[in-house]
Amino acid sequence: MNDRLSRYPRSAGLDEADVQLRLMQAGDEPGVAAFAAELPTHDLLFLRRDITVPKVLSAWIEELQAGTITSLVAMQGDEVVGCTAVVVDPRSWSPHVGELRVLLARSMREKGLGRVLIQESFALALSLGLEKLTAQMTADQQAAIAVFEGMGFRAEALLRDHVRDRQNVKHDIVILSHDVADFQAKLEQYGLNDAF
Repeated sequence: MNDRLSRYPRSAGLDEADVQLRLMQAGDEPGVAAFAAELPTHDLLFLRRDITVPKVLSAWIEELQAGTITSLVAMQGDEVVGCTAVVVDPRSWSPHVGELRVLLARSMREKGLGRVLIQESFALALSLGLEKLTAQMTADQQAAIAVFEGMGFRAEALLRDHVRDRQNVKHDIVILSHDVADFQAKLEQYGLNDAF
């Protein structure tokens, strides 16, 4: 097993809440479905597919088993309060690029869990040998954009009217990216490659 994967389950290290992080698995499907159903629809717009649809969630689980998605779930007791996905397409022209997706329960916002999940996913991306990470969100999600930018992601594109919500309203999508390979090279240059 990959060394970075073997470090789970582990505590998220939050002061205000006892949250455990672990790799997502097939048995998590009902908990993730309940978690997704509680999220505001607007929080789901950056995803390529609506994970509140059972067959979409089942396809996610299949991709976990196929190895094209690596996901973490954040658990508070038996409840899913956050999840991530690092998505790669090894058959595309961009097998060196991963897409990072992070979702948080409303009750866990502004407690540092989002930052922890991004950091953990970044470490997973390094372990997968990815060279670049992208993240996308609607342009009005300023708090999420600020967290990503604070961690070294930079705006790369704005896609106008790119998604349509359930009320048929269009929203812009912002794409942020991070050069993971450059970050890894800097870690190695300073002898810190085991820090992540």
